[in-house]
Amino acid sequence: MSRGTIRGREEFLNQIAEKKEQPRSEHVERPEWKVQPQWDIFANETTDQLVGRFKEQCKNIHTNVIETTSGGLREAVAETIGAYQAESAIMWDDERLMTAGLDEAFREQMQDLGVEVHVWNADDGNENIRRAERAGVGITYSDMTLAESGTVVCLSSPQKGRVVSTLPENYIAVIPRSTIVPRLTQATRHIHERVQNGEEIPSGIHFISGPSNSADIEMSLVVGVHGPMRATYIILEDM
Repeated sequence: MSRGTIRGREEFLNQIAEKKEQPRSEHVERPEWKVQPQWDIFANETTDQLVGRFKEQCKNIHTNVIETTSGGLREAVAETIGAYQAESAIMWDDERLMTAGLDEAFREQMQDLGVEVHVWNADDGNENIRRAERAGVGITYSDMTLAESGTVVCLSSPQKGRVVSTLPENYIAVIPRSTIVPRLTQATRHIHERVQNGEEIPSGIHFISGPSNSADIEMSLVVGVHGPMRATYIILEDM
C-alpha cells in the first residue's frame, strides 16, 4: 500500500449512511446559527480601544509592549535586542520588515554593535534552522493581531520560517496598528475569506500569545519550556 492510500473508504461511508438511514451527501452546507454572539464582542470598539485592550492583556501574558513609528522602529528593535543581551538575531525575509526599517542599513548598524542579524534564506535549507537555534532573538511581522488574547498571527512561507518565532530564546513581533482586530473570530473569518477567494494559504498558521508558558505540572508556571522565554511586541504606526 502506497503512502496516503485509503482502503475501504467508500464501504465505510456507505455503512454509516445505512446505519443512519440517510443518503450520502456529496456536499455539506455550512450551518447558519440563529445566535452568533462571537461577532458582537468588542465589535464597536475603536482602534485606540483595541490597542488599549491588547496592551492590558499583554500584562497578563508577561509580554512587553512598545509603541513607535516607522522612523523609530530601528531604535526600538536595537534597544530590545540590547536589553536581551543577545549577540545574534534572525528575522523573516519579509519586505514589510525591510520597508519598516529593518533593512540592510539596520543590519550593518547592528553588526557595528556586535550583533549578527541573519535574514531567513529559503535557499539555505536546514542552515536556517541551525541559525535560529543559535539566535538570541527571532523577529517576525504580525499578519493579524488579536486584542482579546494578546496574540500575533504569523503565516509562514518559504521566506518566513516558522522556527524564527519558536527556537530563539527571545522573540520580537512587529505589529502594525491596522492588523489589530477584536479576537479570534475576525482572524478566522479573514483566513476563510482568503480561501474562498482562491488564495493559497500556508499550512503553517501560528497563533503566538507571548512567551512560552506551561503550568501542566501542579499548576506551577514554567516559562520557556517549548519556545522563547521573553517576548516584546512593537506596535507600529501604519506607514
